Amino acid sequence: MAARTPDPRVAHEPENVRSRLANPPAESILGDLMLGGVDGVVTTFAVIAGSAGGRLPAATIIVLGVANLLADGFSMAASSYLGTRSRQQAIERARLDEARQIDAFPEGERREVREIFAHKGLSGDLLDDVVARITADRHVWIDTMMSEELRLNDAVVRPLRAATATLGAFVLCGLMPLLPFLLGGKAYPLGVSAALALASFFALGAGKGLALSQNWFWSAAITALIGGSAATLAYAVGVMLRGMSVVGGV
Repeated sequence: MAARTPDPRVAHEPENVRSRLANPPAESILGDLMLGGVDGVVTTFAVIAGSAGGRLPAATIIVLGVANLLADGFSMAASSYLGTRSRQQAIERARLDEARQIDAFPEGERREVREIFAHKGLSGDLLDDVVARITADRHVWIDTMMSEELRLNDAVVRPLRAATATLGAFVLCGLMPLLPFLLGGKAYPLGVSAALALASFFALGAGKGLALSQNWFWSAAITALIGGSAATLAYAVGVMLRGMSVVGGV
């Protein structure tokens, strides 16, 4: 059954508008899921393809693949946490700076508010009234400077949630190309691994397209093309290294 589209009349009732403005939404985790998922598949398949291209035993491929899932997965999660936390701290710092400027140079900040709304086409008594009303409430004044001058929004930033989403997507998607080796498949495990990697890219792209109300097939195809190119490069490097080891007598 198709999802029901929310009634825009209900969404724009005064109490619902006030509720949304008072409770800004959290940042979407879609970017974290895509980052973790694509990177998980690419790096795990890179290990598998490079190892298989170098004709390493299946047991070694499994060890390297699992090590990649754990080490790189936690590394990605840590990077996601630190990056998201940095954005959060930057917003907090900007808010504090605006508060200090309002306290130290109120007339200068009022002139900035006036310029902002004059640029939007307000003038005369209306402009005077808007400036007076905004600068009469310190919280509204700071919010206005954050959104209009600095272009920073108050979407709720959740570093731990971003890190968890990145780690979960990395491990789940990165596990896919490793499955044929974990399950002990004897018939073309690398080929099956490549097919699962491509299917994972396709599924990630399709999911992103559906979440953003885009053409899911086109989104899936682009993701599969980009991810598949990275996987192909990894296999080519493995084959090249194998050739170098043979030439070197290793």
